[in-house]
Amino acid sequence: MAPLLVFGVFIVLIVIGVPIGIALGTAGIGAIVTFDLGIPMISRNFEANIAKFPLIAIPFFILAGTLMEKARIVDGISRFIMLITGRRRGGLAIAGVITCIFWGAVSGSGPATAAALGLVFITPMIKQGYNKYFAAATIAAGAGLSIIIPPSIAFIVYGNLTNVSVGALFLGGIIPGILVGIFLILMVYIISRKYDFRGSAESGTPKEIFKAFLESFWALLAPVIILGSIYAGIATPTESAIMGVFYALFVGIFVYKTITFDVIYKTLVETVVGSAVVMFVVSMAGIFSWAASTLGVIDAAANLVSSLTTSKLVFMLLTMIVMLIAGMFLDAISITYVFMPIIMPALTALGIDPLYFGVCLVIALAIGQITPPVAVNLYVTANLIKSNINDEMVRFVLPMVLVAVLALAVVVLIPDLSLLLPVMSRLYTP
Repeated sequence: MAPLLVFGVFIVLIVIGVPIGIALGTAGIGAIVTFDLGIPMISRNFEANIAKFPLIAIPFFILAGTLMEKARIVDGISRFIMLITGRRRGGLAIAGVITCIFWGAVSGSGPATAAALGLVFITPMIKQGYNKYFAAATIAAGAGLSIIIPPSIAFIVYGNLTNVSVGALFLGGIIPGILVGIFLILMVYIISRKYDFRGSAESGTPKEIFKAFLESFWALLAPVIILGSIYAGIATPTESAIMGVFYALFVGIFVYKTITFDVIYKTLVETVVGSAVVMFVVSMAGIFSWAASTLGVIDAAANLVSSLTTSKLVFMLLTMIVMLIAGMFLDAISITYVFMPIIMPALTALGIDPLYFGVCLVIALAIGQITPPVAVNLYVTANLIKSNINDEMVRFVLPMVLVAVLALAVVVLIPDLSLLLPVMSRLYTP
């Protein structure tokens, strides 16, 4: 009865289109009331789930990324990369993915990156003869790198839930994130050759490229300050996020002079709304997990998962398949809160490193952001071209999903790709 109520109600609500946070909260609170687990536990869990220091980094990273977008910091780096790729076949699309890799080191949100870079790249790509659906699919796929390459909201949530160092997770995501980016670039190039999509209208001379590099200096410095402060042991992820906010304000006000009081006000409003959505999902997912755990549903599911196989590799592959499927319907935060309490006991029993698993998990969640039907990044870029997610857009995005899955398989098969940098930096001991 308990499993049927907790998970059954949740699944039914998702199927009929109820927002994920409300679905989680309804199922969790419904279980608490029905089985008399104590109504006061609802408010206690609501507060306990979000009153955690590591989670403070989320609104500050959202604010820093939004301020840098408003400051037009991305314009300098995108111009620099466009001049390098020049007239090469697929050059603009490749420049878009490379810029997504860079912007991933500034913004921890896939949809935010899709919105920011979509405005920069999609229109020029269409003007140069690129299929508009290909342009939208390319930026959507590249934007998924934002939750793999640090800073990442997904890593913050995972680290908070599993007690794995967020700084170590950030380091662990660098090599796999770049690897996924390389796979995407190769696929973008292959598609561009097939459809004869050209590069930009201009190819930069060495002098122009150097000038663009100097103009992009402030953009290139942003990830150095944000991530370098963490890896150097100067700041925690939360403190580095605050540093990113002040850096964005400094550059936007005094260097580019694009940030006004009106912009700051609108940015704060966007940050509050975005943070509220994230924190609401976190709190509701926590209530859902607590109710399921108290009723013994989590333990029963964990025992079932642990009994499936004794092979680490088989378990990883099966779990990643489940995560890829879940990513088609749920957001990254909800998946982490719903599934990790079930999976963690199995990870411990099989001796699977939680940092390595976390990196693989986040890659799978990033792929979910471009996998229909619930593909948030695709919805953002589709809106930019004033379209819906249709068959033609899906035709272009599926090859990108395929290569991203291949990259995920490589990361699963080679754990050192995730563990090398955290271990070398001594931020993490397996």
